[in-house]
Amino acid sequence: MNREDFKYIWLLFKDIAGREKKIVTCTFLLSVLEAITPYITILCTGLLVDGVYRGEEWRMLFIYAISALAVQLLSQLMCSRMAEWFNQKLDYTRELDEEQLNRMSLFMDYEYLEDTGVQELRTRALARSFFGIRGWLLLQAKEFLKGILSVLSAVVIVCPMVIQGASGKRGGMFSFLISLLLFLVIGVLVWGNYRAGIRYTRKAVEILDELDNIHNKSAYYLDMLSGVESQKDLRMNGQQKEINKDVDTLFEASQKGERRIGQMYIKRQFLGVTFTGISGLFVYLFAGIKAYLGQITIGNVVAYTASIVRLARSASHFAACVGRLKSTADYAKDYISYRDLERRKQAGTIPVEKRRDNRFQIDFEHVSFRYPGTENYVIRDLTLSFVIGEKMAIVGKNGSGKSTFIKLLCRLYDVTEGCIKLNGIDIRKYDYQEYCALFAVVFQDFCMFAFPLGENIASGSRMEEERVRDALTRAGFGERLLELENGLFTCVGREFSDSGVSFSGGEKQKMAIARAIYKDAPFVIMDEPTAALDPVAECDVYAGFDKMVGKKTALYISHRLASCRFCEDILVFDKGTVVQRGSHEELEGREGIYRELWNAQARYYR
Repeated sequence: MNREDFKYIWLLFKDIAGREKKIVTCTFLLSVLEAITPYITILCTGLLVDGVYRGEEWRMLFIYAISALAVQLLSQLMCSRMAEWFNQKLDYTRELDEEQLNRMSLFMDYEYLEDTGVQELRTRALARSFFGIRGWLLLQAKEFLKGILSVLSAVVIVCPMVIQGASGKRGGMFSFLISLLLFLVIGVLVWGNYRAGIRYTRKAVEILDELDNIHNKSAYYLDMLSGVESQKDLRMNGQQKEINKDVDTLFEASQKGERRIGQMYIKRQFLGVTFTGISGLFVYLFAGIKAYLGQITIGNVVAYTASIVRLARSASHFAACVGRLKSTADYAKDYISYRDLERRKQAGTIPVEKRRDNRFQIDFEHVSFRYPGTENYVIRDLTLSFVIGEKMAIVGKNGSGKSTFIKLLCRLYDVTEGCIKLNGIDIRKYDYQEYCALFAVVFQDFCMFAFPLGENIASGSRMEEERVRDALTRAGFGERLLELENGLFTCVGREFSDSGVSFSGGEKQKMAIARAIYKDAPFVIMDEPTAALDPVAECDVYAGFDKMVGKKTALYISHRLASCRFCEDILVFDKGTVVQRGSHEELEGREGIYRELWNAQARYYR
């Protein structure tokens, strides 16, 4: 443990206290009750034994017993009630962690979502404990505080016995030396237990790191094997046996790791029991000597012996808790690091000008970009402007920078060098949400959610039904909509409703186009919008493209150059920059990448 470890534990504890003040109070009270309750029984038993030994009347003994029982019962009832409430909270702390991390994912910079290292932080923060990171910290905090209070309680009870030994007339110095020897032995045993706990935690963390990788692969297979599309490929390519072999290998590796942790835990427990047993042996020997010298009563023997044994156990338990704090600090570090990811994207405050004529000018000025953590530029010194209200096609080979260009335009990433301007102002100065509202995008890897159809198109539960129907009709989904029994309230997929419909890829692509139409943004961007459509549907989309986008500025990305002929302006990307620009007729008539791509595709249609 070092200062940084304690810093992360404290930061996480502050986070919990800020959200769940009651459970922090409950953790403290439960720790106190669990620490002192055993000592109530110990002290009351000692008093009763002394009372019997002194020959007190049975009435007094009865009062002692009833009082002890009442205090013990009250303490246990309070402890039980607190523990029940505490455990109920622990049952959903993992869900709270997932909810918080999911919420952070919704609003963090997009670049973090494509960063494998950042997503590994999220996985580790959730995967290491059944109770989640908050529940694990609360559990360890309770045990840690309980250990401290239990040790202090034992010390308070045991100190009089040591003092009596030092001031006694008979064998005082001998008794005092025996006391020092006893606590020295207990200290050595506790230290050994602590070191064993540290080694156990370190090895367990190493094994868990290995298991994280195994679990991630297993989760991938779980998702893949649950998908109908992937199952078709597996069957057609005869990969079932190979996949089954991989799954078995992962399962065996997972089981092996779990067994290693189990074996280490057994050894750890054995050492703990051994240390406690040796401590108990010295305690009973010590108490016997004290009683023999006449320095303590029989009742004291019972109370002191039980207290010192519990002291040794509590000290060992406390040492184990300190050992677990290291792993807790690692979990907390992952969680806090994910929570406090730096906002690299400049927020911006300038509102976007509201224009009915949609006259927005976009200018790329010497823009270069490389993805975070890489050295190679994907976009290189790109300078261009959009022609307002016209249709522009973007073509190029794979890896030429087309998709990255769109990400920069939509400000999913900020440029590395240069700037992008909207009506002469750097887009980083605009309010981010208002700027994003300018674009209606159909991404190549678009996603339709398991919500009602109307909500998918309107991107929310508040929808204008007539506008939704109009958008679906313009996207070529009108006839299919009439066939749906529940119309706009038909669930897309059956994840949440048995009455849902599993739509085809082409139908979903039309929905995605309809969603872009419904948004009615000044800029329309379509990345391979007809990839899943049949030739007839594709032709309908092209024929109705002007009706779909109206007078808006439209960017159309496609690998099929024949589909770009209706665009007035074509940009040809290569190695992160625009190498050609013009109409189809102009570009086909001169040497360059466009004619090369056109000829390569056109020969298949001759």
